[in-house]
Amino acid sequence: MDKPWSESCEQNRDPILAVLREVFADRRYVLEIGSGTGQHAVYFGAELRHLAWQTGDVPLAHSGIRQWLEEAALPNVLPPIALDVNQTNWHNDRYDAVFSANTLHIMSWAEVERCFDGIAAVLEPGGVLAVYGPFNYNGRFTSESNARFDVWLKLRNPASGVRDFEAVNALALARGLKLDRDVSMPANNRTLVWVRA
Repeated sequence: MDKPWSESCEQNRDPILAVLREVFADRRYVLEIGSGTGQHAVYFGAELRHLAWQTGDVPLAHSGIRQWLEEAALPNVLPPIALDVNQTNWHNDRYDAVFSANTLHIMSWAEVERCFDGIAAVLEPGGVLAVYGPFNYNGRFTSESNARFDVWLKLRNPASGVRDFEAVNALALARGLKLDRDVSMPANNRTLVWVRA
């Protein structure tokens, strides 16, 4: 069976890596929420070997993630844990960093809230959260392509959609996370970085 593959992972991995090299430089144990195909995990794991990279996703995605992990054979990239933001079974371990790419716009808003509840449960004091994806600012799309993407998302699932930065940042603040940086990325995306007090 062919490994799952995402073109967007190939396109965005180097700009994301440039941010992670800085914000995860002194981190040790990272949880990835929504590992998807597994491409990001093996790429970042190979480039950031000081990190133990814990993959996580719904069980349906695990076989594809494992294919990427088995081929890469990286000792610092760990097999996926079952991670559904609607469940709490992933709240038991502790991490000094959390990473997630292209997930918040797939979830419903209630799921985004539960995701941040989970992050607050697992992220250690001083821990770093890095989230990549498209965001609106002041209630407006930052590009025509993001507006079209939002329409496409809502056709698939009316509860999904490009999230407002201000609303997501308010969720983070309410859980003790302070915005550290907001980095412009290619293709009208951002990498948002918060630090837990």
